[in-house]
Amino acid sequence: QVRLVESGGGLVQTGDSLRLSCAASGLTFSTYAMGWFRQAPGTEREFVGHISWSGRTGYADSVKGRFTISRDNARNTVYLQMNSLKPEDTAVYYCAAKVDYGLGYRPLGEYNYWGQGTQVTVSS
Repeated sequence: QVRLVESGGGLVQTGDSLRLSCAASGLTFSTYAMGWFRQAPGTEREFVGHISWSGRTGYADSVKGRFTISRDNARNTVYLQMNSLKPEDTAVYYCAAKVDYGLGYRPLGEYNYWGQGTQVTVSS
């Protein structure tokens, strides 16, 4: 079965960097778009960014210029590099996979598979 496993979360200070990883198994990784989402306590899960099967990326305005998504198809892994972290970035971060037909990267409902999440806490 499909499995997505996030790692790399932790407690950091404002301005620090952190890299999250998401290892995928059970799917033809290179044909899937991968998304990153986050959910802070008391809020809805929100789109952070995505990377298409071809490597095109898109980001939420709140993280544009600070976060970068990349993928390594040989390792079936997608990464979220987070720089200049702020306290408002504190959340559980989830990766997700969707069949890539060229659009629909932002809605949660478009994604077929989800990881269990990893906590990122940014202290001020």
